[in-house]
Amino acid sequence: MQILNYSQKYEKEVVDLWNKTLTADPITVQKFRKQALFDENFDPELCYVATENDQVVGFLLSTKRKFPYLERGLEPTRGWINVMFVDQAHRRKGIGTALVQRAEEKLKSLGVETVTLAAYSPNYFFPGVDKDNYSDAIKFFEKMGYKAGKESYSMCKDLHGYQISQGTLDKMAKAQEAGFSFINFEYKYALELLEFLKDEFGGGWKRNALISMQNNLAEDCILLVLNAEQKIVGFCMRMIDGNPMRFGPIGVKAEARNYGIGGILFDLMQFEMAKRGIYHLFFLSTDEPGRRFYERHGVKVFRTFVDYQKTI
Repeated sequence: MQILNYSQKYEKEVVDLWNKTLTADPITVQKFRKQALFDENFDPELCYVATENDQVVGFLLSTKRKFPYLERGLEPTRGWINVMFVDQAHRRKGIGTALVQRAEEKLKSLGVETVTLAAYSPNYFFPGVDKDNYSDAIKFFEKMGYKAGKESYSMCKDLHGYQISQGTLDKMAKAQEAGFSFINFEYKYALELLEFLKDEFGGGWKRNALISMQNNLAEDCILLVLNAEQKIVGFCMRMIDGNPMRFGPIGVKAEARNYGIGGILFDLMQFEMAKRGIYHLFFLSTDEPGRRFYERHGVKVFRTFVDYQKTI
């Protein structure tokens, strides 16, 4: 068995092995290129294949930032193992251990002190380790010294026949009486929205809205809440990765939260999606309070992920 730095000659074998082993997360070559090879921080010195008899039997992609990411900057002491898998027929041979140790050694030599599994922004494949679909991975990484943190949840909802409830309509009427208005995005709010998102929620949210605007999708994909002074106090969007069914993010300024604005916004977005013939809604990650919020609106958990980190 050999551990080699990644080369594009392995591309098809790696993607085929991905689809054979990570069965809950099939991938195309194009998606692999976009999120791995074409990420600005991709480094073949941090990406490895394990081979046996000239056949790829394992793969690991790790990352350390070479370029700053918004307000997070370079995060110089942080690294990631984005994804790792080993052919089922070649497990229990130390291949996974060798891949992880190689990545940890290289990351440590680059100044990394903490390694996070999977949850690399902005191009993560997974928000953590799926504890149900990949329970063997949980056991493996815990044996390698990785410590579990908080859980996050992927959730989804069927929108066939969706109707806004009378309860939401009543709440919206009360909010409107208090001076709030709910509108589809218009480009006259573009700069105000970008500043609002940066100040209230951070650069990642601003980036999502900016990409939507750049691609001329914002009018179709973003909803706003304005207060009595016609200032933005709430926002939600969908399609952040080009998938029209993907919902989020959603956020409301603290001063407006007593009016149930978040729930109204979410219900309005579901209605906007149903009007467009988009009958499935999903998102990849929310925390425990978010889960409770969405469950009140009929959204169900379909995957549970666990955050894992290790100090090296």
